[in-house]
Amino acid sequence: MTDTAASSSKGSPADKQNPKRGFFGRIILFVRQVIAEMRKVVVPTRKELIRFTITVLVFVIIMILIVTALDFLFGTGAVWVFGGES
Repeated sequence: MTDTAASSSKGSPADKQNPKRGFFGRIILFVRQVIAEMRKVVVPTRKELIRFTITVLVFVIIMILIVTALDFLFGTGAVWVFGGES
C-alpha cells in the first residue's frame, strides 16, 4: 500500500496536523478560509459585465415570451374543451 493510500484511509491530513479546535477556533478557521477564497475571486471587467447583463436580459425576455405563448395556448385550449361564457 502506498503512503498516499495509507494516509487517505486514516482521515484527512488536516486532522493529523491540527489539534481539535474549540468552537471559536472553528469560527476563526472558517473566516480565514472565506477570506482566502474571496482573494481568488476574479472581478469581471466593465465590458464583460455589460455582455453578461445583456445575455441574461435576452434569455429572460425569451423565456417570458415562451411562457406567455404557452399560457395563451393552454388557456385557449381549456376554454375550448370546457366551454366559455356565451
